[in-house]
Amino acid sequence: MASSKLLSQPRWFRFLPRNLSNVRLFSDLPSQLPVSEPQNNIESKSNNRFSKPSSTPSSLKEPELAKFSAIADTWWDSEGPFKPLHIMNPTRLAFIRSTLCRHFGKDPLCARPFEGLRIIDVGCGGGILSEPLARMGATVTGIDAVEQNIKIARLHANLDPTTKTIEYCCTTAEKLVDEQRKFDAVVALEVIEHVADPAAFCKSLAALTVHEGATVVSTINRSMRSYATAIVAAEYLLQWLPKGTHEWSSFLTPEELTMILKRASIDVKEMAGFVYNPLTRRWSLSDDISVNFIAFGTKEN
Repeated sequence: MASSKLLSQPRWFRFLPRNLSNVRLFSDLPSQLPVSEPQNNIESKSNNRFSKPSSTPSSLKEPELAKFSAIADTWWDSEGPFKPLHIMNPTRLAFIRSTLCRHFGKDPLCARPFEGLRIIDVGCGGGILSEPLARMGATVTGIDAVEQNIKIARLHANLDPTTKTIEYCCTTAEKLVDEQRKFDAVVALEVIEHVADPAAFCKSLAALTVHEGATVVSTINRSMRSYATAIVAAEYLLQWLPKGTHEWSSFLTPEELTMILKRASIDVKEMAGFVYNPLTRRWSLSDDISVNFIAFGTKEN
């Protein structure tokens, strides 16, 4: 098993409200965990029968649905609008691998540590997270409210026998709750900032999680630094993202996310920030949660 130690508490941690006082900072990981790299090419034809979009109202705001539908075909273009997620993906997976393995008693250094776990990727997009989760042995369900995203995800998954088993559905978390679906781990990365009601969305995530299961959520902090970097720099100066991708007012602070999850019976146990190094052009895990951050929690009841 990978050794772990708690990072020393930085100044911002000492002044957090009580609802974050018990949240553990991310522990050190081996610098290179075995994470499968996704394939970047996609065939234009497939014999798949695509499901019809769900009639259940989506958690996403209608403008957000239209926004992501317009760029759905570019999910697997590593130099396209989703380039930041492609670059961040190994770091997101490192956090997920470490926390889930620790929680479920799995070996994070084996090739398929998620063997036997049922994981749902909520807001899966084109499947750039679902596929490596499947390669790590999980039984994966990917859902998205944008039908074109699901089509792209299925097309790409069918290129690899290890990912063909992923269950992709054009539906919402709320719909699966109605169907009484349950999963060992529920993952929703870079989704909550696009939903109309974060509290209701988190309640749906909790309802999908089995008792003592795991929930992982990532988003962007509502701070002046995030406005400068995630919006002004990323969308207007560097043009990493299409203009208008994010609304600063829709971001959540770590305290707000922790409180919302707590009210939904998810107890946040661990939190980490993502920090970008412009020299190496890579993301790394950090105790700096002032911009991008990710939280791991467990279902209380």
